[in-house]
Amino acid sequence: QVQLAESGGGVVQTGDSLSLSCATSGRVFASYAVGWFRQGPTKDREFVASISWINLNEFYAEGAKGRFTIARDLATNTVTLQMTNLKTEDTGVYYCAARCPTGNVYQASGYAYWGQGTHVTVSS
Repeated sequence: QVQLAESGGGVVQTGDSLSLSCATSGRVFASYAVGWFRQGPTKDREFVASISWINLNEFYAEGAKGRFTIARDLATNTVTLQMTNLKTEDTGVYYCAARCPTGNVYQASGYAYWGQGTHVTVSS
């Protein structure tokens, strides 16, 4: 079993930076990877970034490349998402999720465990 808890959301303006944190517990290493998804007001849940728990391979959505950085801190079992140059379209609820070992890294269906989400609002 894996438990995930997000924090760090808030209200910011376009161009600002924000860091989200995902505290993990349980057998997260067995899940192979931890990722971030977001769901906007009128959108489906979409992939943002993911990091492999052991070998630290990083994966990003096209819109996140160059602006977002995912990282894992093994000492605290925390996964962070550092977001810079935020845009209004980055607004949404951000979820941390642990991936199934054979799941597709880019699809929500590939992740077995989810946190409750943290809200990010980017205003112009």
